[in-house]
Amino acid sequence: MLDLASVRLFILAVEFGNLTRAAEAAGTVQPVVSARLKGLETALGRKLLDRTPRYVRPTDDGVAFLTKARALMAAHDEAARFDDEPTMRLAIGASDHALGTGLEHVIRHVRAALPSSSAIELRSGTSQHVRASFDDGELDAVIIRREAGGADGEVLGTDPLGWRSGDESAVTLGHAVPLVTLGPTCGVRAVAIKRLDAANRPWREAFVGGGCTALLAAVRAGLGIAPMGAIASGHMSDVGSRFGLPDLPPSEIVMFARTGSPAASAAARALEVAVQTMLRSRA
Repeated sequence: MLDLASVRLFILAVEFGNLTRAAEAAGTVQPVVSARLKGLETALGRKLLDRTPRYVRPTDDGVAFLTKARALMAAHDEAARFDDEPTMRLAIGASDHALGTGLEHVIRHVRAALPSSSAIELRSGTSQHVRASFDDGELDAVIIRREAGGADGEVLGTDPLGWRSGDESAVTLGHAVPLVTLGPTCGVRAVAIKRLDAANRPWREAFVGGGCTALLAAVRAGLGIAPMGAIASGHMSDVGSRFGLPDLPPSEIVMFARTGSPAASAAARALEVAVQTMLRSRA
């Protein structure tokens, strides 16, 4: 019979693409994960993963087994759950400027670390909004982008801000910089305007959107230039130097979480590792 703990670790290893990250998400250490995965391959008589010092990737047999592994764990989680037990619910908040295009990556990693019967609720908005929702007890964990510093929360890393544009004609020398932002409550916008004002560069509000997907659509369509982080912009090039715009400071990516239960701890751990994985791979 297959060891179910090893099967779950295999799924995490594929999702994270790294044994150390998979171990962190599972609350264990890399040698344990490596040993369990070797035992799983021995039990199946197939090589499931190609390993290098930097990453792991599923072999053809690993890809075929991944679908079966997910179905197996879903069946196990369902068999272990009784109708009178409440569904595990976890409410997570994410600043759009903290994650942006990386949101799918984070959701997938958190789901992989939890029983398939878990109900994950996700809210996205400005850092100010999701932090307030956490403080009000509405969310179990949040990821925000912090521009002004602070000592609370767990700093997962930093993400550089840059001027993102997909159109060479977005900024014309001698004209006001056409800004593409999330509006007056956005901390990233405040930082960008402060730097522009300090450099005596005039600016105008060219587009106000409800999320980073809208901002990216606007800059690709040539409406203007957006101050955005590397992650949120999908690693779009920083064109600030090309247009003579002032440098923007990096921001801290911070997590706040309540870990009063094993489920909440597992979700927070997976959230932490998923975000750190993105920050480490941004180069």
